[in-house]
Amino acid sequence: MRAKKRAVRLVNDYADLILRLSYTYLGSKADAEDVCQEVLLRLLGRAEAFEGPEHERAWVVRVTANRCKDLLRRRASRPTVALDEVAEPAAPETVDARVLLALVLRAVMRLPLEYREAIFLRYYENYSVRDIARVCGCSEDAAAARLSRGRAKLKVLLKEVGYDEEDL
Repeated sequence: MRAKKRAVRLVNDYADLILRLSYTYLGSKADAEDVCQEVLLRLLGRAEAFEGPEHERAWVVRVTANRCKDLLRRRASRPTVALDEVAEPAAPETVDARVLLALVLRAVMRLPLEYREAIFLRYYENYSVRDIARVCGCSEDAAAARLSRGRAKLKVLLKEVGYDEEDL
């Protein structure tokens, strides 16, 4: 019974985080769900205790990021072609918050991985530059540069679909 309670707590605490982070890396709901299942199983099977909740969360983020990177490397070695290419929809003339959030998320997903990762961790998970550097395995200066360059590229992507800084 104790193991069941632990499993329920871990799923409740981390499934959404793992899914969102995985989707950010992979751009595929199915792949994100697979990674989520793998990470949760590894977490459940982990024998060592964590130093605390922050250590546990950092472990989950790191393992998720590493699993996604492994999957991306494997994908790169076996290129695939999408069955159907979907054209980007035209930007609506009136924007409500949900539409704007979806537009920004689509633009974030088009960023190169290193920028997408930094932007996601900073603005979707509220990680500090120090924490981003730790998760990404780079220096704090490199993490800050990734954020800055990512924001610049994001502005360009949003302008391409008809939105500029005044709209945001």
